[in-house]
Amino acid sequence: MENKTTRRTYWLPFLSTLVLLFLLLPGASVREIHGAEPKENLSASTFKGNQRILDGINLIYDRRFADAEALFRKMTADAPRDPSGYFYLAMITWSRLAAGFWTPETVKEYKKRIDRAIEVAQARVDGKGANSYDFFYLGGALGFKGRFELMKGNMFASFLLASDAIEALKTCREMAPDDKDVLLGIGTFDYYTAKLSGVLKFLTYFLLHRGDKKEGLRKLYEAASDATYSSTEAKSVLLYIQLFSEEDFPQALALATELSNRYTKNPRYKTLEGVCFIRMDKDPQYRETLAALLTRSREATSPATATIWKNRALYLESIYDLYHGRYAEARLRLEEILKHPDPEHDPTMIAWPLIKLGMSYDLAGDRDRALGYYNQVLHMENPAGAQFVADKLLEDPIEPKDPFIGY
Repeated sequence: MENKTTRRTYWLPFLSTLVLLFLLLPGASVREIHGAEPKENLSASTFKGNQRILDGINLIYDRRFADAEALFRKMTADAPRDPSGYFYLAMITWSRLAAGFWTPETVKEYKKRIDRAIEVAQARVDGKGANSYDFFYLGGALGFKGRFELMKGNMFASFLLASDAIEALKTCREMAPDDKDVLLGIGTFDYYTAKLSGVLKFLTYFLLHRGDKKEGLRKLYEAASDATYSSTEAKSVLLYIQLFSEEDFPQALALATELSNRYTKNPRYKTLEGVCFIRMDKDPQYRETLAALLTRSREATSPATATIWKNRALYLESIYDLYHGRYAEARLRLEEILKHPDPEHDPTMIAWPLIKLGMSYDLAGDRDRALGYYNQVLHMENPAGAQFVADKLLEDPIEPKDPFIGY
């Protein structure tokens, strides 16, 4: 029990970074649709604008970034003083980072966009007549930026941004108590501040808002069930919590299955569905999921898309092998992925197979060879987000049955 607890504590800062890649993905609440003051003289098209937000969020989850970009650029052109369009443009860039496009140019674009979203939202809050909608986007944008600072190791800057974000979200909730979308950000904060330790735990003592794991999960499930715009992201956050932190695999499976059925162009959720079956020792269902990934590859309309789905099948097989002590077999599958790199369409399947190769040697007791792979990731031009895992694994090796073998 002690070793398991230690491993979980070790991975918590990293897990919070991964799960909070999208701290908030909300739109305006229903109250804003029907009762808010008009924005940019667009009162006649307010409902249409919010429908566009829903459409844009779905485009992002299905990895249709160019289409989402066009939609939200149009929103900022229509309403240049409304924070929503800027917020979602930043969300697109962050989603590209999360999808593995971790280039210096994309990071620079993210910084620019998130600062612009904060600037526009803050101007609305500082002016007269600000409504819950404005505080909502201000809190979301500050939360986004805080997560980025945490990833870079800037704990104090992250703490200050988180503090301001929660203050804005609480104001939003006071102004619109029936708005369930806000529960995503507050519930996530509740859960992870309760799980933090060390310096980050110490910093939370200065907040009036205290962490509460049980309450955080309750709020997240309420958002997943009842939120208008952030329901999907609440489910995604809960999937990662249940699979990698709580290790409640039936709950994780239900979420993964729902999301994979809805976002059929995004291979991530289908892959995680397979990981759930692996952790539950349900081999027949794991094999069915593997077959489904290969079917998607065969039915793909382009060679690049076909390779993306095929590589996810190989990656899932390597996870199965690593959990079952089949390290040589895992390496063969990972090396097969690396024979066909596609940095333009799928950089994730370059850096992350290298991480898994390192894990295979760590699990086999060959620490020196494992370190070589982790260092290789750290020196990549585009490490696809795997650099944060590499940093952790350079400090301590992965252990058998660790939940992050399945990431």
